Amino acid sequence: MKQLRENIWNGNEYTYAAAYGFIPDIHAYLHDEDDRTRDCILILPGGGYRICAPHEGEPVADEFFKRGMNAFVLTYSTDVTSSVPLKDQPLKDISRAVRFIRKHADEYHIKGGRFIICGFSASGHLCASLITHYNDVHDENPEYADISNRPDGAILSYPVITSGEFTHQSSLDILLGENAAPEELDYFSLEKHVSADTPPCFLWQTQTDELVPVENSYLFAMALRKEGIPFAHYVFPTGIHGLGTVKDTSDSKGVYTMDQVYLAIKALREGRGINVSDARRNEIIEEFSADTYDTVTETEPAPVEDAGLWIELACVWIRRLQIS
Repeated sequence: MKQLRENIWNGNEYTYAAAYGFIPDIHAYLHDEDDRTRDCILILPGGGYRICAPHEGEPVADEFFKRGMNAFVLTYSTDVTSSVPLKDQPLKDISRAVRFIRKHADEYHIKGGRFIICGFSASGHLCASLITHYNDVHDENPEYADISNRPDGAILSYPVITSGEFTHQSSLDILLGENAAPEELDYFSLEKHVSADTPPCFLWQTQTDELVPVENSYLFAMALRKEGIPFAHYVFPTGIHGLGTVKDTSDSKGVYTMDQVYLAIKALREGRGINVSDARRNEIIEEFSADTYDTVTETEPAPVEDAGLWIELACVWIRRLQIS
């Protein structure tokens, strides 16, 4: 396996106020035993737009790598302090990441292969934002401006979708701020923006998800059906939120997805937090008092063998996709 890390923005292009020195990046996991073209997958860890959870990054990449794909993990903009609304910065990040990878398609041996994006929970919302709004995201850098940011398909895992009745409010609060304008909430209520040009989707969730109501995936699936977009939709009977690969990932090494969080915590400890009250600062420092932050979700006692099949089912779905 060949691994590499690349920043997706030049330093002067990235201006998110609460970055604390972080620049969004991709980590690549590439087959190096031959030069044949492979399908690729860009994985975005979830975490409520607050963090990028390690157990939904490298372990997922490893599973798809084992099945013959070249895999990438995107660490996009998040805000652990919930103090500076992200607005469209994460959407710009994923759009640039798709264009960046396509720009290097020959180097990554993916030219002509299928390009899939995969998100979990809030990053499922981010992936769904791209496939519904990709035409709105223009890249000002001429190196990328003419490269397509539309993926060939999207895997949405227990995704946040709506800003309506079944929303996951804290994700949207961090993305847009607690006093978001109605038009912003409408724009990011993604079931309302599926069109005939939306790429095919694979959705999965559990009926017992305690954080993001299962209605989110139903709303998006129904919108896809209305527009005639091919999709697969699996709702498994049991399983808590945040299952990831539905395997024990406690030994995962993909903690690089926490880089922005650790830079933010360092800034808070040094009194450099942006729009962070003293009470909030102390609360966050206490939460992240250990040297590492355990984001791995332990599988509940209820059986999840069926949910654990989602990767195999997704690979079957990928093989059926036509390249756009």
